[in-house]
Amino acid sequence: MSAERLGKTICLQKRCDNGSLSLGIHGKIAEPVEASLSLRSLMILIIGANGQLGRQMQKALTARGLEYAAYDYPEIDITQQDSVRGLIDTIKPRVVVNCAAYTNVDKAEADEDTAYRVNALGPKYLAQACADADAELVHISTDYVFSGDAPMQDGQRRPYVEDDICGPVTAYGRTKLAGEQFVRQYCDRLYLLRTAWLYGDGHNFVRTMLRLAETKDEISVVNDQIGSPTSTVDLAETICALLGTGAYGLYHATCEGHCSWHDFAVKIFALSGKNVRVLPITTEEYSRNYPGAAPRPKWSVLENAALKTAGKNLFRSWEDALREYLREI
Repeated sequence: MSAERLGKTICLQKRCDNGSLSLGIHGKIAEPVEASLSLRSLMILIIGANGQLGRQMQKALTARGLEYAAYDYPEIDITQQDSVRGLIDTIKPRVVVNCAAYTNVDKAEADEDTAYRVNALGPKYLAQACADADAELVHISTDYVFSGDAPMQDGQRRPYVEDDICGPVTAYGRTKLAGEQFVRQYCDRLYLLRTAWLYGDGHNFVRTMLRLAETKDEISVVNDQIGSPTSTVDLAETICALLGTGAYGLYHATCEGHCSWHDFAVKIFALSGKNVRVLPITTEEYSRNYPGAAPRPKWSVLENAALKTAGKNLFRSWEDALREYLREI
């Protein structure tokens, strides 16, 4: 990988498998800025560029005409500190958006060490490098840092707020919480966003339901796990609204409203015109059919309290976001 200055532009190149060089990004060199200055003066580095959120971040930044570099494994291996520092020293970003994560909840139970390296040590190395480079860091976390046993209010569970006590019950949740603790320890210029039930350009629940609808007229879906389906479009827009503001802190970041996985599936088929019968089953029934599955939080509803206080809550209702997603895929 090399960086070549061309007047007021920078070309970031990476070597292809055949030995040739391909252009990674082309744009203006960022000058040193304060947090309150325009995003147009920032060079933004996306880590985990090939994931659902990474792809949507590229679309959101492109739509704004903003300069960014986008990298994924193996060009960047966040579990290796030298790899992280080498890339940040080369790109010299003013903002790093970390979309990389080990997200296979079931496999993490049997391989927590790998999940820890990606979800905890990787963010630690990124946070340390960002602190040394005086760069902002955006880090994405999850509802799995909570147990799913939220406090009761007026006879029912209330949404989790940012300062509720964490208590993960899975290996995935434990490694993501460790990642949160590291980035908060090492990087002051931090936007930490917890999201849930994410879908976008990639493998996700919505696409799985649509694929099953091609061959089945009846499926069973869990009806006692509750959360907020969240579009990467809304999450990326919210991240862009925070960048460069200096409004650092912890944010819950999900679409408004909540439903069960069963209700989510019913809405997917209704909006897409699929004639599929959705049978409700309990988590206990699902676990009997899939004994290797990791436990899931029964209640994953997050309240975007900090975003609302900051005037940065751009999330639509989960139904409206899903409707747009289905129109565009």
